[in-house]
Amino acid sequence: MKGNKELLDLSGKAAVVTGGAKGIGQGIAYRLAEAGAKVVVADIDQAVAATTANELSAKGWTAEAYAVDVSDESQVQSMLAFCKDKFGTVDILVNNAGIYPPAPISVMTEADFERVMHVNLRSVFLTTKHASETMKSQGGGKIINITSIDALHPSMIGLAHYDASKHGLWGFTKNSALELAQHNIWVNAIAPGGIATPGVAAMSQGSSAEQMEASTKAFMAKIPMHRMGEPDEIGTVALFLASDMANYITGTQIVVDGGALLS
Repeated sequence: MKGNKELLDLSGKAAVVTGGAKGIGQGIAYRLAEAGAKVVVADIDQAVAATTANELSAKGWTAEAYAVDVSDESQVQSMLAFCKDKFGTVDILVNNAGIYPPAPISVMTEADFERVMHVNLRSVFLTTKHASETMKSQGGGKIINITSIDALHPSMIGLAHYDASKHGLWGFTKNSALELAQHNIWVNAIAPGGIATPGVAAMSQGSSAEQMEASTKAFMAKIPMHRMGEPDEIGTVALFLASDMANYITGTQIVVDGGALLS
């Protein structure tokens, strides 16, 4: 039987974290790198990805930045090839990249809807399709999809496209887990609730101080723990799913929301 430290040791593993430059992705990249994984910080923002990768490297860990639009198949293939060329394998894939521009259905355009679906859902099909082929040739791997509590229950008006993408991602997670289990590839999801990230903060831009205070108060009232989560609180769950501690778990979704869905 392995001890706790050995179970959580990712030394020798290579991980790709999409949307890894900041927020939840950064929290995940940090925990995987700390556990010994060589991490590709993949993000559409090359400069911020480089900053995050440099911060991880400065701690003595191994990280590389890679600029990618995950909705583009050729770029996804190049990203995975970069990881394999640089580190020799692709053992862990974290599909974290996602967007959530709020818009009521009445003003939402077809382009708005398609963009969210392409970034949040089509991208995971592309990364899973190509990464799983590499993982099959290696004898297995771990795939972790970041969904949302919106995959289970809507959080606010204006996110119909986002909610559709996250419901789809939860369904894709389960079916791909069913298909890939025979190849020793685990596929699971993490459903964050309210997490304090730059993206969440950006949604409040343009609001007055009074509006922000009222909105925050109403949101906190729905969370039994009465606080927002931190990116690291998703990072630690991702580490669990990426490690040998989760070797008999596949096709499941772990909700990390401070109890918000209870209300």
